[in-house]
Amino acid sequence: MPHRLQGRRPLIEPEAGARSVRVWDAPTRIVHWAIALLIPWSWWTATHDQLGRHRASGYVLLGLLLFRLIWGVAGSETARFGRFVKGPRAIGRYLRGDDPAPLGHSPLGALSVVAMLLALAAQIGLGLFAIDEDALEEGPLAHLVSFDSARWAAGLHHKVFWVVVALAVLHIAAILFYRVVRRRRLVGAMITGRTRWEGAAPAMAPWWRAALVAAVAAAVAWFVANGGRIQLLPVLPVAAGDGEGDRA
Repeated sequence: MPHRLQGRRPLIEPEAGARSVRVWDAPTRIVHWAIALLIPWSWWTATHDQLGRHRASGYVLLGLLLFRLIWGVAGSETARFGRFVKGPRAIGRYLRGDDPAPLGHSPLGALSVVAMLLALAAQIGLGLFAIDEDALEEGPLAHLVSFDSARWAAGLHHKVFWVVVALAVLHIAAILFYRVVRRRRLVGAMITGRTRWEGAAPAMAPWWRAALVAAVAAAVAWFVANGGRIQLLPVLPVAAGDGEGDRA
């Protein structure tokens, strides 16, 4: 018998007889693991003076972040913020065991997701306006602010990174807690996209919607990476004698 504090539905892993359902769509998993890999890569490139690669990593992270934000509104059921982000009362009911463990992010897990997305948005946004002390390296939007403001953004950009690291450590600790104490395999579900569940399977968004959201996110990231300017291909001048008036 599950403990009373686990609510009407146990917070531990469902019984082996429960059917396997799809809980995470491929776009959510790809974005999740891509961000997890690019954060340490961005740190390594910055600490080893690989600033070109550091900027490229930041632009990719910007595109991934934009995709996740849009996908949180227009994506699959378990990816939508409106489904898993709850208020204080709902979080309290979950902690008391009055509400069952949901499929996907728990109310506490939702806080971790929101905090990480906000920290990444701050980290990436500050990097876009940052400039080094010699004004040799700068973000694509540094020209929009003063030098002092760009230097302030650079300093804060370095500090916010450690907030991202702290949130990542808490995230890993929570995964270990759920695996050891609650016996829930969160990592496996984020890899395969499937888990055992006794209720109805959540609705998944079609691939064409993911492709559309990816195109929008990539276009915005490209626009920002180019300094907020649309760069068109140059018009080549017409050589003398090539006009229609020179035809025989």
